[in-house]
Amino acid sequence: MDKNTNQSKLEIKAREWLTERGVTLDHIAELVYYLQSKYHEDLTMEECLHNVDRVLTKREVQNAILTGIQLDMLTEQNKLDQPLQKTIELDESLYGIDEIIAFSIVNVYGSIGFTNYGYIDKQKPGILKHLNDKTTGEVHTFLDDIVGAIAAAASSRLAHSFADDQLLDD
Repeated sequence: MDKNTNQSKLEIKAREWLTERGVTLDHIAELVYYLQSKYHEDLTMEECLHNVDRVLTKREVQNAILTGIQLDMLTEQNKLDQPLQKTIELDESLYGIDEIIAFSIVNVYGSIGFTNYGYIDKQKPGILKHLNDKTTGEVHTFLDDIVGAIAAAASSRLAHSFADDQLLDD
């Protein structure tokens, strides 16, 4: 199989797993809108969705999605050894590996992604609030950070494209 076929299958699987875990591209686009609408008065959800879609084409993003979701699912199934099982189950604040995986996504479109990610991770709007709800019985220790990171990366991509447009207008 050639590289494009493998990457395409990887992307399809990453998108499927997001959907299976209750996260739609519209959910993520809403987060992008939340992050960027105050800076771009004519911003549309279509633009936000386009940028989310572009972020999801990156192999490192796909790998992070699959790795994080797999760890969340194994934790739900009680298939990890202790103390890792309990650490992920509780989303232990000092664990930090979930954020490290998110940083691999945030970094795709430059340092502005770190600012976007830090802000949205603290605010927890939209789907992030649901993913952080510990009463559902689902484990989203990794997924909440991954979704926030995808939104942050898409916001960074959007910000870069607006900056590029402004430079060309001058």
